[in-house]
Amino acid sequence: MADSYLIDSNILLRISRRGDPVHRIVDSALERLLREDAALYYTHQNIAEFWNVWTRPLDKHGFGLPGETAAREVVKFETMMAFAADSAAVYESWLQLVRDYRVSGVQVHDARLVAAMLVHGIPNLLTLNVADFARYAKLIAAVHPDSFSHAR
Repeated sequence: MADSYLIDSNILLRISRRGDPVHRIVDSALERLLREDAALYYTHQNIAEFWNVWTRPLDKHGFGLPGETAAREVVKFETMMAFAADSAAVYESWLQLVRDYRVSGVQVHDARLVAAMLVHGIPNLLTLNVADFARYAKLIAAVHPDSFSHAR
């Protein structure tokens, strides 16, 4: 059976912007995963984070793009990936993670992604921010898209 991956919000943002300096690396990694029949997943949180950055003004560290274009990109994600639904089990897993790992501040959002992965049995996270998930290394594998250019 092929691996499965949750696709982090930063990957969704880069695959949607051809002019982004990281687009080529992200595109190559996703193409390879699809060729290998890997199962790709997203969560509601990924979509909310994507929409936030996509539509946030440039002077607030966003892309400053209209919601209509965000909506078109979301349809592409929904077509390309499977949905890992939120649930009471995800909440309980998240609450346990933030307690056990003493997570605070903005990192609580990452813990929610890890919780969804655990509940849905998704062992891998494709992300540009591997270091942000280091504390969960015994639970999930955070994989940088650049690692695919060095493998096989």
